Amino acid sequence: MNTNLKKYFPVIRTREQVLGEINRSVRLSDKYNEWSMEKQELFLNLCTGEKGIKILYDSFFKEIMNPEYEPERMNDLLSVLLNKKVVIKEVLPLDSTRFGDEKCLIIMDIVVELEDGSIADVEVQKLGYAFPGQRMACYSADMLLRQYKRLRDVKKKKFSYKDIGSVYTIIFFENSPLELKEISEAYIHRGKQNFDTNLELNMLQEYILVPLDIFKKIKQNENIDNKLEAWLTFLGMDSPEWIEKLIHGYPEFIPMYEDLYDMCLNTEKVMDMFSKELAELDRNTVDYMVDQMQLQIDERDKIIDEQDRIIGERNKIIDEDKKEIEKLKRKIQELQKHNC
Repeated sequence: MNTNLKKYFPVIRTREQVLGEINRSVRLSDKYNEWSMEKQELFLNLCTGEKGIKILYDSFFKEIMNPEYEPERMNDLLSVLLNKKVVIKEVLPLDSTRFGDEKCLIIMDIVVELEDGSIADVEVQKLGYAFPGQRMACYSADMLLRQYKRLRDVKKKKFSYKDIGSVYTIIFFENSPLELKEISEAYIHRGKQNFDTNLELNMLQEYILVPLDIFKKIKQNENIDNKLEAWLTFLGMDSPEWIEKLIHGYPEFIPMYEDLYDMCLNTEKVMDMFSKELAELDRNTVDYMVDQMQLQIDERDKIIDEQDRIIGERNKIIDEDKKEIEKLKRKIQELQKHNC
């Protein structure tokens, strides 16, 4: 049974209304006609509430979750993830070299300083195929170093390492990497550095990984049982049926959807945002394919290197056997001469 979201959000327009506005503008109709039929349908479904809105589109997420304008929303999300009350003190600039130099499949990143001095980096990975622990460790170390430098510059001689707060690396995966898929019964992973002797030291770096595709598979037709599941439903589920279920159980999400559908009233702005998402997705897909091909090349290079090693060892054995044969031949010749 299809759910009509218009009964909850009256501002939602019909397909005819959206297409009418597009056709009245040369710029909008040209842009619309550049898209494939599949992408045109996706855009119309988004604007008319037929399929719900993908919250994890970078532009949409930042519009409704921007901690500079709506801090209570990100406060609430971080509170349920970190299991403690969170208040954002400041949004930090993305001035680290990794944000500018590294080409990676991040579609959203927000770095915030919390009231207790800790830092949280919230990111979404569209394609999590190659997001190894090494990369997460580098991201975490990057934030830790930024915090250290900033505090040292501010406090100068009064600086102490105890001034440094925790660093949280929080990553939402729309499509999980293989390592997370192999643990199909868990949709949230929390980790930190520990000692095997139960020694307790504050090592500062903590990680929270949320594979939303696994959450979606686990929940399927189940109920939304708590606030954490409500947030993951908001982020990971875009069907009208799930939206209806969410706003019935947790009406505090209604204003967020209202903001999204208010945005959809500005067809030109939403089309520009949608085009940006498509372009980013295409670029990421190309990067993904290049990286996949590079992985295949690297793997084949390893196989060739191993084969070369084996061939080298066999050639070495053959050479030694040849030497041994020559040695035996000489002995035979010497024996024959002696007998003569």
